[in-house]
Amino acid sequence: MPDADASALLLVSGKVRSDADFVFYNQPAHSSGAIRHEGKRTAGGRVTDTLLVDLTRVESAIETIVLAASSDGGAFGQVPGLYIEVQDTTQGSPVARFDNPGATTETAFVLGEFYRRQGAWKFRAVGQGYSSGLEGLATDYGITVDEPQQAAPAPTPAAAPVAAPSAYTPPPPPPAAPPAAPPEPVRLTKVTLTKAAPSVSLTKQGGTSGTLHVNLNWQVRKQFSGWSSKFGRPAAMHSDLDLDLCALYELTDGSKGVVQALGNAFGALHQPPYIHLDGDDRTGAVSTGENLTVNLDRKNAFRRILVFVTIYEGARSFADLNATVTLQPQHGAPVEFFLDECTVPSPVCALALITNTGGDLVVQREARYLVPERGVSPQRTVDYAYGWGMNWTPGRK
Repeated sequence: MPDADASALLLVSGKVRSDADFVFYNQPAHSSGAIRHEGKRTAGGRVTDTLLVDLTRVESAIETIVLAASSDGGAFGQVPGLYIEVQDTTQGSPVARFDNPGATTETAFVLGEFYRRQGAWKFRAVGQGYSSGLEGLATDYGITVDEPQQAAPAPTPAAAPVAAPSAYTPPPPPPAAPPAAPPEPVRLTKVTLTKAAPSVSLTKQGGTSGTLHVNLNWQVRKQFSGWSSKFGRPAAMHSDLDLDLCALYELTDGSKGVVQALGNAFGALHQPPYIHLDGDDRTGAVSTGENLTVNLDRKNAFRRILVFVTIYEGARSFADLNATVTLQPQHGAPVEFFLDECTVPSPVCALALITNTGGDLVVQREARYLVPERGVSPQRTVDYAYGWGMNWTPGRK
């Protein structure tokens, strides 16, 4: 089944003011803070992609907010049950819903839009389809799209020079200053790792320098009544629920360690281990979620990195939690994957293994839930499973 992605465009007179007015998986937040792409959740066999819109923060110049969807890997005729639902987050209840039946060869849809009328925001369903995908939809609203560059034809060989009497040749004038570079076009590509296609080369995706940003975004699928009587409402409302994004690392000089909030082992970006943890999220909100940053300018220092997540407190298992992992290179296409539903009493999950293969960093989707033996910590359990061979001592935040 094709993958479907939500997006939003902020319009003035029917067009974006710049590429920054396009919010989607590669550009997940508007500079005004009015719109944020929250990412996908899977529950009960249904995938939900969420856009969070704060109408009170929309700039006064914006007249319309287009809500769209695009498919990757096939047409919407292969996606059953496509619809858009507008919810009031303060009440947690739907305000409007539009089902879009009868899709065939379309690969992008404008599903609905917010528009200003007499000083108030209104919503209406649209249902306009495109057979040219996200690129066609985006360019229709004024977005500059990054296109693959074609190789230039080989130059015609110059004729052999003819000897001539030597003469004084004045030096050429200094070159003119190069014109300012145009804004970088929007990159629409992404990579989704699955069980069938679990790995990708960062080099082939253009991620050879700068930083690699790893984000864990999660939310509760349903109530936790089966775990403990105190969880009578969704755990996302409880400050006690604390997931920790961590990384085991092994460098080419043989040094090993862990980057995690436990023990304040937050790492460092510009000195070993060249990995830094910059957040300890207790809510699952994508804007402040669990984040690791890897210095790709030091990629030759890495032998392998294992990104994993533990439940520090608030639950005993990952059951009923939805999670999306996104690896965003500073240069190159983002890599994302979803965690399968947890069916074992696991408080720790190996997310992704990054290995240095001949100078190329390869990302391998693990999505592996582990069950510690009695008296064994989640960190030590991951160590045993992947043969890191470290010595562990108790730690606290």
